[in-house]
Amino acid sequence: MEMTTIALLVLIPLLVWRIYSRIKSMLKRQESLIWRHWLSAVAFPVLAAWLGLSMLDNVLGLSCLAAGALAGAWLGVFGLKGTRFETIGKRYFFTPNLRIGITVFMLLAARMLYRGLELYMISRVETPNLMSQTEFVQSPATAVVLGLVAGYCAAFSIGMIRWRRTQQPLPEPKELD
Repeated sequence: MEMTTIALLVLIPLLVWRIYSRIKSMLKRQESLIWRHWLSAVAFPVLAAWLGLSMLDNVLGLSCLAAGALAGAWLGVFGLKGTRFETIGKRYFFTPNLRIGITVFMLLAARMLYRGLELYMISRVETPNLMSQTEFVQSPATAVVLGLVAGYCAAFSIGMIRWRRTQQPLPEPKELD
């Protein structure tokens, strides 16, 4: 085994742990900012549509993207049911369902790590079989994961927008002298 391969095998668990820690810290209690929800509600469907348009000639990839988006939307709706909402004065807070969020984003991280390792291993062969950009993105497993993330984020953001529309600001608490 080459030294770079050994270093890679040692660094991957560290990288996975850091990704997990980062995702876990991102899924804690946070303030609900309506512009963020609108950005996610618009950007992720546009991303999924753009990926879908690039896969029009690849029926398997397109169907995997659509299946992933549907599953992600279902997970987003299901995740909203486990989300804790708070209103404090004129500020709104939410704590997303940790298990579902970590699962969805770790699947994305795992798939990207796998694709990175695949590219590394292809480059180490004497006669590398270069992978085109379309093969890289249009792989069925990659399409499912990208659809899952896009569907989850879009559905969760749309649910957050709907929740915010139903909320009325509470009066500010009076300070004690």
